[in-house]
Amino acid sequence: MSMLNTKVLVLNRSYMPVHVTSVRRAFALLYQDVARAVDEQYRTFDFASWSELSVSLEHDSVGLVARAVRVPRVILLVTFDRMPKRHVRFSRYNIYTRDHSTCQYCGKRFDRVDLNLDHVVPRSRGGKATWENVVCSCHRCNRRKGGRTPAEAGMQLLKRPTRPQWTPFIAEAFSLRRYREWGPFLSTVDVSYWNTELEP
Repeated sequence: MSMLNTKVLVLNRSYMPVHVTSVRRAFALLYQDVARAVDEQYRTFDFASWSELSVSLEHDSVGLVARAVRVPRVILLVTFDRMPKRHVRFSRYNIYTRDHSTCQYCGKRFDRVDLNLDHVVPRSRGGKATWENVVCSCHRCNRRKGGRTPAEAGMQLLKRPTRPQWTPFIAEAFSLRRYREWGPFLSTVDVSYWNTELEP
């Protein structure tokens, strides 16, 4: 995986996690002066001051023409103070995240370009585009199933599709794939905060 595609934690103005983005996007936000990089001592840096920091072996970096620039693992949005919505958008990205980029028929994990979305009950049979009727499917399984239900095709789903309870970035942020720099912003207090049921 390219260093530019690795993950960066995004904080709102109150230092609360609101998103996970790519290093590529983080650098764009820094350069546009929309965000600041945050280091281990909670100091913030604009693009110019961040790019002047020295790069050591313990930090990831990306190479520019004349030098290397340290990769920010946490950025702070300068003016954004909202919290993420609890409602999870029904989108291709969120479906792939819910299903862990895994075909829900054969159980194999694929790159996203090798997956598509399958309607469990085909649209030709009245199946709707909903969380409960759409799953990740590899191209081979999707062709095998065709316009039939899984039972008619002699296939079985790994698990029944449901609407996720978490915004996908939260599940990713609390997974084992996070970076040590994220630790101060994802403490057990934060876990409790994010997992508390909100009043209607």
